Amino acid sequence: MFNHIKLKKEKYISTILIDREEVRNALNNATIKELETALDELNSIPELRIIVIRGAGDKAFVAGADINELYERTMIETLAPGMQGIYKKIEQSNKVTIAVINGHALGGGLELALACDIRIAVTHAKVGLPELNLAIVPGAGGTQRLTRLIGKGRAMEMILTGKMVDGIEAERIGLVTKAVDNHKLTETLDNVIESILSKGTVALQLAKMVVNKGADIDLDTGLMLEKLAQTIAFASEEKEEGIKAFLEKRKPSYSKD
Repeated sequence: MFNHIKLKKEKYISTILIDREEVRNALNNATIKELETALDELNSIPELRIIVIRGAGDKAFVAGADINELYERTMIETLAPGMQGIYKKIEQSNKVTIAVINGHALGGGLELALACDIRIAVTHAKVGLPELNLAIVPGAGGTQRLTRLIGKGRAMEMILTGKMVDGIEAERIGLVTKAVDNHKLTETLDNVIESILSKGTVALQLAKMVVNKGADIDLDTGLMLEKLAQTIAFASEEKEEGIKAFLEKRKPSYSKD
């Protein structure tokens, strides 16, 4: 079914592997379409809780878009939803999304990671938005998500100069959640997954929604959205189990089916 990605599905966790190692996992049109197909499939699985996105090999997460296809793309074609629309699906997914940045994440590759909820990078990773070097601008959410994540000043510098930062600097400025040595990458990912799976499904989905929507609205409206989300959470069976387990000094047992 897929030629450019590999899809691994387990009960609660699925992994999308961008599998174009020979071109550092660059995203051509065919790969982007396969990514969207995989996302639509995974978003429709009720019991699935986590989607991990990573790149094949040890050199790149995603090195960016396919430059040959960018050269041939017309202005009208650029108006289509394209990568921006697919990355919005990732951001709005009711699953927790984790980007594992195991190397270069440039242009559309960094924008893919920015759309995810959590970004774990190796310390030697190189991340940046070099589109202006090609006389184009980031067009898959980079100008907006990067600014919201690290602030206008740092985002402006990275975008206008094409500056790349390593994983350590990316963690320092808040661009990635955590930067670790390569040999600790799997352990770190497993710890994050274990922590997420220990949480109630309803609360996870509500928290993700409130954070994402609240970032784009005024404080009072955001607080009201938070209050409504909390009200819904209090009506769930998971809330009963979560509090009861805490009082009984045991791990909660949530039904994930």
